Amino acid sequence: MDELVPKDHGEEIAVFRSQVIGPLLHREFVRGELAGALEELAGQKWRPPGAEHTRHFSVPTLERWYYRFKEHGLAGLVPQPRSDRGRAQALTEEQKQWVCDVRREHPSASAELIRRTLIKQGRLDAKTVSATTLRRLFQERGLDRVSLRSSPGAALRLRWEASHAGALWHGDVCHGPVLTGSTRWEPLRIHAMLDDTSRYVVALEARTSETEDDMLGLLVAAVRRWGRPDGFYLDNGSTYSGQALATACARLGIALVHAKPYDPQARGKMERFWRTLREALLDHLDRTLPLAEVQARLDSFLTTHYHAQPHGSLMGDTPGVVWGSRKTRLTTDEELTRALTVRARRRVSKDGVVSLDGRKFEVRQSFLAGRIVDVSTCLVEGLVPLARVEHDGHCYELKPLDARANALTGRPARQAPPPPSVPFDPFAPNQPK
Repeated sequence: MDELVPKDHGEEIAVFRSQVIGPLLHREFVRGELAGALEELAGQKWRPPGAEHTRHFSVPTLERWYYRFKEHGLAGLVPQPRSDRGRAQALTEEQKQWVCDVRREHPSASAELIRRTLIKQGRLDAKTVSATTLRRLFQERGLDRVSLRSSPGAALRLRWEASHAGALWHGDVCHGPVLTGSTRWEPLRIHAMLDDTSRYVVALEARTSETEDDMLGLLVAAVRRWGRPDGFYLDNGSTYSGQALATACARLGIALVHAKPYDPQARGKMERFWRTLREALLDHLDRTLPLAEVQARLDSFLTTHYHAQPHGSLMGDTPGVVWGSRKTRLTTDEELTRALTVRARRRVSKDGVVSLDGRKFEVRQSFLAGRIVDVSTCLVEGLVPLARVEHDGHCYELKPLDARANALTGRPARQAPPPPSVPFDPFAPNQPK
């Protein structure tokens, strides 16, 4: 059975008072005996609920409690609040109305700011009312900030969920503590992707940077492992607003959705996961650990704790069980390559070097020196060669420039260009028809 306890603080006080006068309630007093019993009781010390020190109660107080209990029972001992509680007595009704109107028109203004402004305008006396008094007035009339946010004029917010597991992924970055174990201090950035329906974490990586390339690499790794989602839900940070991520998602058929600016409640599921991760791991993380050890602990957290733990929003199921029922949209490496390949026109220098996005590559085909060529590169390593040159229908692989290695390498033989695919000889003899 549940423990039988007072329903609120008022009933708790009433129970305490009944215990104080309890020795008097079942006695029959002759004339004059009650006063003596009250005097004896007033000499004792009592500790009221929630109090840090003991105290005495006067004879009139004990007598009042005695007769109230006799007449009304336990309800007569419940403390009664002041009739003017929470009201600014020093303000006139006109001043109260003016203060409340200001709060309605400017709900983000604090009570102290409203008080200071109205005093400056001469509408309030500095000695008349405090900011605390205004806060009580606002709370009494339903004008505190919590009530204003949930008022009918506020935006309606509904709980929502994707249609099935794998339909929508959330992406975000959590700032962890600074790692001090290496030769230089490094910031810890935890990149994560969370499935909306199952709350399954499809990707969780510890890195020291927070760029679009980091998020794009994480997305590609997750898509290669689990298949692609229907949508990708992100905030409006610079990490998620670049052209490369938008183009890659469009080519893969993934709808890229950004949350409404300045609306953190719209990202509640992701924020709830970050809270769980912080309480279970990040708040207790040893800052001297290397990045690889941090990653190992993140993997262990997912495997042994998060994915196997029943989730309240899943009606007691675990994220791993719900994720297992997903619909998979598999993506081949060829599709990823097409989606993540970018092309640009560049001129090859005389020493066979071409520059792309600040990176330098060397062209070993000497006949391409000085020519303008098409350079294609994949944004994620491991799918195709890092960069290629396309010229006259032929492709040539590029390698990162290593000037020091070239200093120890002999000059390669001159290479002839490939033969033309279409024959053309103006002085060739006529061929028989």
